[in-house]
Amino acid sequence: MQTFTAEREADTEDQIWLVQHPAVFTLGLNGKSKHLLNPGDIPIVNSDRGGQVTYHAPGQIVLYTLLDIKRRDMGVQQLVHQLEQIIINLLADYDISAQARKDAPGVYVDERKIAALGLRIKRGCSYHGLALNVDLDLEPFERINPCGYVGLQTTSLKKLGVNDSIPMVCERLLSHFQQGMGYTIQPYDKHTATTVTL
Repeated sequence: MQTFTAEREADTEDQIWLVQHPAVFTLGLNGKSKHLLNPGDIPIVNSDRGGQVTYHAPGQIVLYTLLDIKRRDMGVQQLVHQLEQIIINLLADYDISAQARKDAPGVYVDERKIAALGLRIKRGCSYHGLALNVDLDLEPFERINPCGYVGLQTTSLKKLGVNDSIPMVCERLLSHFQQGMGYTIQPYDKHTATTVTL
């Protein structure tokens, strides 16, 4: 992401990457080690995104948004709001009522966090993105203060009664991303990334 963002030019097409990570805690640029309560044997990786500490693992969809927001005349807060709304709209497909919070970026269901959001902006371009809990063991979130908030609880689609597979949720996520961001998505390699164009 860093290389792509550093090397992209004015006409470089935006990209989104949908991935799952091995179990890992990541610390944002301002991450404080005090929020790592008991990481155990899960690796800790420093990241240049915004935010504090979060957890990634198989069963969680990570959507990296490599977008030229300057070209799109979009501010950072607008991008954050739009990404949150995409997740809220996706959850509505499953009759799940979700909200964003002004004091803590991400998406919440009954005060439990289901999607985390952390971005970095360089040269008017965004990278990093959001993570949606689909079907993963949530116990490692208890080993940290998620996103730096003491006692913050997490949830997942599975916990909320949704049994769709990761590919099924990804398909819905891409559909809502296209609608919400005004992109046409053109897959160019199903194993690595998806490019998006206006």
